[in-house]
Amino acid sequence: MGNAILPNNTARHGRKTRLAGRLLAATAGAIGLFATLPALAETLVVKNFTLIDGRGGAATPNSAMVVEDGRIVWVGPSAQAPVDAAAIDLTGKFVIPGLIDTHIHMGNVHDLTQDERFYTTENVEADLRTYASYGFTTVAVMGTDKDSVFAVRNAERAGRPTMTRLFTAGQGIVFRGGYGGVPGINRPVANAREAAIEVDAQAAKGADYIKFWLDDELATMPKMPPEISQAVIDAAHRNGLKVFAHIFYLEDAKRLAAQGVDGFVHSVRDKPVDKELTDAMKEKGIVQVAATLSREAAMFAYGKPAPQLDDPFFKQSLSPEALRLLASPERQKSVASAPAFPRLPGFFDTAMANLKREAAAGVHYGVGTDSGPPGRVAGYSGHWEMELMVKDGFTPGQAIQAATGYGAEILGAKDLGTIERAKWADFVVLDADPLKDIRNTRKINSVYIAGRKVRSVAQ
Repeated sequence: MGNAILPNNTARHGRKTRLAGRLLAATAGAIGLFATLPALAETLVVKNFTLIDGRGGAATPNSAMVVEDGRIVWVGPSAQAPVDAAAIDLTGKFVIPGLIDTHIHMGNVHDLTQDERFYTTENVEADLRTYASYGFTTVAVMGTDKDSVFAVRNAERAGRPTMTRLFTAGQGIVFRGGYGGVPGINRPVANAREAAIEVDAQAAKGADYIKFWLDDELATMPKMPPEISQAVIDAAHRNGLKVFAHIFYLEDAKRLAAQGVDGFVHSVRDKPVDKELTDAMKEKGIVQVAATLSREAAMFAYGKPAPQLDDPFFKQSLSPEALRLLASPERQKSVASAPAFPRLPGFFDTAMANLKREAAAGVHYGVGTDSGPPGRVAGYSGHWEMELMVKDGFTPGQAIQAATGYGAEILGAKDLGTIERAKWADFVVLDADPLKDIRNTRKINSVYIAGRKVRSVAQ
């Protein structure tokens, strides 16, 4: 691939000025964004690729895109692209929007050990670069960040990031003695008043949404009472924020739907969802933020030698020690000996079936993995998630739209998720057609964030 940035010399300056004039004429009337274009704008032109734009339509062959200062200013047929612009020729390639994982955790794991002491800005940024290398250019962290995350996020939003964009709930709300969070990061609450205070604190820090856990870990821990979940939801809405919940049981999902929750970050896994729940979700606009199918599969996959342990795409982001431990017969035996292990494949099957039922009922859904904790691999899990969706009966196009346009809608990220004029130029170049085989999302040629090429897996 050639240099994506045109050199700032006299010859190119004149060429870019003419290009800017033509682009202005072509786009200003349509989108009303540019009274003028800077003469020395950073310009990227790519052409001759097949476009899958994240809006769910058919792929468009022989496409081109023009980017100015990280934003898409023109997209259309290659034959109509500005002829005097230096362009990167992507003949035979496929371009999709940057992928979005709507449920992750980051910064807290070293090898296969999770501990809050590992949470540093350096580790957070390393995780964000890992996600970018896998084509996930936006992630949503669900409640296990330290306050230092806000400086990282704010710096990204102040300019053009060079690593994956992040959204964060700050510290999610955990019931005292109950399930959820990371010790040392999350501050458990004991009553409705404490819950509302904690929500207000996250909102004051600048949380993008609120997350809370409602689970009893298979009846081994106390569950958050209804008055506390209601207080969390009410406080989030009073602060103008959406509120997303970790759930496991159907009865809890119904309770939260009645209380006004905005979305679920896992599938119901104890029994099939019913019409009562899907009707409520559709009527109230409650979204399946993430089904976390790959998370459910990962819970039992490493109780024996897993096929992905020999996959270079899987191994790309793991340390040698993490790989050694995952392949260790001793660890596999330990995983398989857990009391709940025999039930885990059934929970996975139920999650798969419930996502399909919700989609058939018209419930909106994204692609989220719950990756980050030990054994749930950053970046790789998102591609596995899409593969599992296709095995669940979704088309590759539906899986890609869920991981792009739908994900952006769930997060309220209006500038992301699709390849359209005026949006950020976050996109992934693939060497093979993902609509023919969803596993082709793994054949990454290069990744761009805000119009700049970032490190790709192939590199």
